[in-house]
Amino acid sequence: MEFLQDHSVQNELLLILISVILGLMIGAEREYRNKSAGLRTFILVCFGSCLFTILSIRIGVENPDRLAANIITGIGFLGAGVIFKGDNKIDGITTATTIWATASIGMAVGSGYVYLSLVGTALVLLILSALIYLQEFIDNRHKIREYRIVVSGQEDIKYCEKVFEDHHLKHLLIKLQYTRDNLAVTWKLTGDNKDHDKIIQSMINDPKIIAYQF
Repeated sequence: MEFLQDHSVQNELLLILISVILGLMIGAEREYRNKSAGLRTFILVCFGSCLFTILSIRIGVENPDRLAANIITGIGFLGAGVIFKGDNKIDGITTATTIWATASIGMAVGSGYVYLSLVGTALVLLILSALIYLQEFIDNRHKIREYRIVVSGQEDIKYCEKVFEDHHLKHLLIKLQYTRDNLAVTWKLTGDNKDHDKIIQSMINDPKIIAYQF
């Protein structure tokens, strides 16, 4: 596809069309998973990056990389806008990095390196679609949760930690909070998702545990 590096009007229109199609493919995957940035966002990111790159080649003959560098800066601000803090984790990082990768694909298209953009799109879709199962497998084997457990006093802390160890959960004490009659202790527990489920059932019937939440 070296002929597309010849920036004639016809080729530039074809490059823009290719960028829209590639952005649509990535956006469709994000839309299917109901993410904060979906179909239209990724089409516009890929198309916009492609158009800016074409313009940088057209009007920045002596220094075309200056406008391209500003594309990367602008995409950084856009990506930051989709990152937000959830209950116990940061959400939106994958969407933000996908926006960043999509912009690079659009820039590759705008530069005429269509083969690179096709390979990049295939890799992005593979990472987003296929590796999610590997991620879920790892998360289930290494689940991290914060538990806030209310007990009668400090003497019950060791008891709780023994319960954690019996359920094969690693524990890290984060915070102690005294109330009028009880003690609220926050732990971070790490282990298999099945062990988390088992300890929840165990705490329901444990007379020493007054209340808990996670």
